[in-house]
Amino acid sequence: MSDVTPGTRTTLREQLGTRAGPKHELATLLSLAVIFGALDVVISVNSQPTTGWAGPRADLVLQLLVDVSVLGLRRFPKTVTGIALAVAFVTVLADGLAPGLLSPENPASPLILPRVTSVIVIFLVRLESPRVAFPLIGALAIIGSEPWAPSWTITPVGLLSTIGPAAVVLYLDARKQLLQELRDRAERAERETHLLAEQARFEERRRLAAEMHDVLTHGLSLMVLHAGALGISSKEPDVRKAAEEIRARGAMALDELRDLVGVLNTTSADISERMTGPSPRLGSAGAPKEPPPPPDPATLVAESVAAGIPVELDVEGERSQMSPTIARTVHRIVQEALTNARKHAAGAEIRVELRYRPDGVGIRVVNTPPRRQPDEVLAGSGSGLGLSSLRHRVELVGGTLQAGPTPDGGFRIAADLPAYVPTTETRQKSAHR
Repeated sequence: MSDVTPGTRTTLREQLGTRAGPKHELATLLSLAVIFGALDVVISVNSQPTTGWAGPRADLVLQLLVDVSVLGLRRFPKTVTGIALAVAFVTVLADGLAPGLLSPENPASPLILPRVTSVIVIFLVRLESPRVAFPLIGALAIIGSEPWAPSWTITPVGLLSTIGPAAVVLYLDARKQLLQELRDRAERAERETHLLAEQARFEERRRLAAEMHDVLTHGLSLMVLHAGALGISSKEPDVRKAAEEIRARGAMALDELRDLVGVLNTTSADISERMTGPSPRLGSAGAPKEPPPPPDPATLVAESVAAGIPVELDVEGERSQMSPTIARTVHRIVQEALTNARKHAAGAEIRVELRYRPDGVGIRVVNTPPRRQPDEVLAGSGSGLGLSSLRHRVELVGGTLQAGPTPDGGFRIAADLPAYVPTTETRQKSAHR
């Protein structure tokens, strides 16, 4: 316990100053002064009066002087301790030179020190460094125990009034520090567990991304090549048109797959690259080729309207302010919402709201209650993981997604996305604001 550093005492001092306001501290010290003052009055009344020029109650005056000085113990612990030491030293000196002058010859209390000494010791240990507190407490212990005239009555009382409170305070401080260290270790272990779990999730995402890239990209690329070859070799316009549409759809699926694989395979370190969209693609001549424009949700709405589904589109703002990754996520949200409405809300009216802002985009897709029974084959064609996968994708790009039924029996999907995929640095800056 003796290796407590001065910095630890400063911390305790700050903690005391934080937890207790000036009024509360003054009230506490005033209460202690009144309690020990009353105790000194009772003991003095039940003791013989002092003799000599100092008066019949010289001992009570000295005790009350130390009791009053306790009011400044919080700010001036060394000064108050010095007053207590001076009173104790003068009392012991007077007992040797002029017995009965400053203390009764047969006192009711065997304690030579001021009776409020235990309170002074407690504050001294808490507020001062060991190199200051321990010598002062040692001086009080020597005077209070009177080793030059050991007595079974005086010596134990003097030691218990000085060393006893100091030992208790040091024990409680050491116990508090031990508990704090245990809490810190538990928090570090929890953080390490969280980091390991994050690392495991990232490894799983990377494995899935690799499998998707190896399997799906290969098949889609072959499909696009065959469709392109069919469009060139066929002489029938309908076949060429269908082949061109297959090729376009396959190319779009490849772009979507590339974007999704990039999101799954993104770490906190390289996510900043995605803030400005995918890297440029090279054309056949090796020159940079402009990436295809992000899909417009209005195309999805037009396809649904063409299929006989009543869909209303409400757009505010400019969608050009978003990064391509966010634009594709918006497209996916609207696509999933319209698909779910077609499957599970036959005959329902759908309203799509897009609110483009400089800092992000808000998406709201609401459908009314179904007007007829859904087609069983269509309703059972899904995997049941569409919304959960969509929520995971939204969280990966730093957005939020809410989905659930409306009070009138319809269904609502709402999402808020940033304008760009946030990096670790931007997340930390926003968290400190």
